[in-house]
Amino acid sequence: MSQQVAQEILTELESLRLIDPHTHINPLSAASETLADIMGYHYYTELAHSAGLAKDQIEEPGISPKEKVGRLVPWLATIENTAQYSWLLEMCQAFFDFTDDRITEDNWESLYDASLAKMQAPDWEQQVLEQSGLDQVYLTNDFDDPLTGFDTAFYVPCLRTDDLVFHLGRSEVRERLQQCTDVTPGSSASLKDALAKLFAHFTRNGVHACAISLPPSFAPRAVAAGTADAVVAKVFSGTELTESETDSLSCFVFWSLAEMCAEYKLPFDLMIGVNRRVFEAGVFQGQDLYDKRVSLIQYKALFNAFPQVTFPVSVLSETSNQELVSYSWIFPNVVTNGHWWYSNIPVFIENDTRARLQAVPKTKQIGYYSDMYKLEFALPKFAMYRRILSKVLAGDFVVDRGWSVEKAVELGELVLRGNVETIFGPA
Repeated sequence: MSQQVAQEILTELESLRLIDPHTHINPLSAASETLADIMGYHYYTELAHSAGLAKDQIEEPGISPKEKVGRLVPWLATIENTAQYSWLLEMCQAFFDFTDDRITEDNWESLYDASLAKMQAPDWEQQVLEQSGLDQVYLTNDFDDPLTGFDTAFYVPCLRTDDLVFHLGRSEVRERLQQCTDVTPGSSASLKDALAKLFAHFTRNGVHACAISLPPSFAPRAVAAGTADAVVAKVFSGTELTESETDSLSCFVFWSLAEMCAEYKLPFDLMIGVNRRVFEAGVFQGQDLYDKRVSLIQYKALFNAFPQVTFPVSVLSETSNQELVSYSWIFPNVVTNGHWWYSNIPVFIENDTRARLQAVPKTKQIGYYSDMYKLEFALPKFAMYRRILSKVLAGDFVVDRGWSVEKAVELGELVLRGNVETIFGPA
């Protein structure tokens, strides 16, 4: 019975058009141009590297797209058990009329040629969007992005702030800030003026959120005005900061961003717990990992200080998810957000989804985002999530609790789309 009910729910959820609330899409080149744009995604390069393909074979300068795919294909046999491989196969079947059940050294060239012919269509981007059922795609924009050359009502800007919080010690980041704001900060007040100009620019262009990824060690706190003035003046004079001064500067900028989110009524999207460059010899984007030392208790002061700011929170482990469920249970301004990175495989998604649906108010859950770099990935990723969500709704709510299929579908639609519009703003 549960399987039949899950299929009924899935059929309804598959008809729902979606908003993808977190991606890394370049709106000026949103869809793939060759199969290398898909298979060059870090999931495939890092898995192939992990299985034995040398990094210099993957990242050789000047390698052609077709040669790159050809080098990766023999290693697909080692990863065909993974969820990531299932996404690749589903993309090829859905978009490129691929009918085989494996991508092999015998059939990949015909697949490459067929995909290239499809991608060369002038309306390929629109074909992918329509087949994927997407009404909006949220971006990840550098703070100095001019936000020109694309439809910001569809490709929705999101102000990404990692560089501002953690890299103002770099001269090139300070120069970018000065150039895009026409402000040369010499005090905490003037740095806030520069940040305000960024928020005003993004607001004029339809921004829906401010976002940042955060290391396990970070613990935001308010910084005294005198301390903030000293570190801002020092860093913008070009003087290197001590470790404690760097921490004070990061905390000051982060806290100021939260204040701006309150003023401009923007959600502050927190992705918590990533360690950068753990595997230093890894392939591009295949170097970062997480650990269990992170705790949301580090954000207690933030959540208490800004009750008017909504904080959609993404975490990287099941342990952190249980903590996130509890914080979302208690704090009105903390929202569960998607299944980030290493949590984005079915076993973790199912467990995390089940916990959230059983414990967190239904209006405080953003079910999924793709985190994609190319548009083609939305289709298989959201398909995976919808299948899992339907299974959980069928088993936990229709079978176990006696809900009607219609009521379960309403909950699924809320988690998949309704809450995105309520929390981030309407499409």
